[in-house]
Amino acid sequence: MLLLALFRRRAACGHRLPNGGNMLASMKFLISILLCLLYRPVLAGEPVWLGRFDEALSDPPAPWRLVRFDEKIPATQYRVREWDGISAIEAVAVRSMALLARPVAVDLAATPVLCWRWRIDAPLASADMAQKSGDDYAARVYITFKLADSDMSFSTRMKLKLGRAIYGPDAPDAALNYVWDNRYPVGTQRWNAYTDRARMIVVESGTQRAGQWVIEQRDIQADFIANFNVKEAEITSLAIASDTDNTGETAHAGFADFHLIPRGRSCSFS
Repeated sequence: MLLLALFRRRAACGHRLPNGGNMLASMKFLISILLCLLYRPVLAGEPVWLGRFDEALSDPPAPWRLVRFDEKIPATQYRVREWDGISAIEAVAVRSMALLARPVAVDLAATPVLCWRWRIDAPLASADMAQKSGDDYAARVYITFKLADSDMSFSTRMKLKLGRAIYGPDAPDAALNYVWDNRYPVGTQRWNAYTDRARMIVVESGTQRAGQWVIEQRDIQADFIANFNVKEAEITSLAIASDTDNTGETAHAGFADFHLIPRGRSCSFS
């Protein structure tokens, strides 16, 4: 039945069934159909889903996992829940910090635009991204990238090696952070207070839209290339966080419906 279904789908991929009983030709045909079916959603401009959650599950499903850089700091708590009719990840941070992350391996040239929706109860009161003591966010979306050695100086490569020795292998070559800030206006971009390998970009700020789901759309390929002065972007992971370990505050946030789309397409929300 599987083979019959694949043969029936050959027209959608532009392939013709090979003539005769040549086994090698038939195998090549089947492989080409399978590859077509695997990549057809991207070619058709359909979204590449990275985070749709089933509220029937209490824990975030694989490949999502908790990432902690300091075991001495309490971990932000994450769970799956239905929230205002949306299946989402709920984050609760109480003087805590941990990422909820998943690996990503896609062609950003085909689908460079990230869509998602999020919400917060309220922004943090005392956070300030310009200070290490204030480097906290009620909600942030964290995207990591891999760089070629030729795109990094020798000193940068040595700093990264040292950082991974201290914080573990999850420390990336470079990262973008889309944050819901408390004081800086939307559009503000700054280097992280701790490292110049992470760019902070304010996409929401203040209380005006707190308490409701907000839809976001960012061209992450363009943002990365512009901020790190490289020609290509290779994404490695996507993470979310509510982060309050520096300020000692409490945050409550939700994240849902992460997907990548080609430029010129609309985000896909039910």
